[in-house]
Amino acid sequence: MCCKGFFKRVAPFFLTFSLGLFIASFFVTIAAPSFQFKRGFNRHREYHRKLEFENQRLREENSLLKRQVADKRNSDLEMILDVPPPPIKNSYKSR
Repeated sequence: MCCKGFFKRVAPFFLTFSLGLFIASFFVTIAAPSFQFKRGFNRHREYHRKLEFENQRLREENSLLKRQVADKRNSDLEMILDVPPPPIKNSYKSR
């Protein structure tokens, strides 16, 4: 009697579970996953290095352009200040 009740409860569970796995196998792989992330990790690391290198190059280019703009402003200012003063007119009339 004991075994009959046990099979009445356990057998439907295993039958349902195996049917569920069978149906799920059509949509997803039921095999154990492979934990080989090394290739993807190296690709990610290389992508990260390229981004860092490009960011560093852009920072250097940005600072170079800022220096060029500052030098251009200084030279423009010097050109404006380099104007000779107006000639002095003799305000005294000769009598």
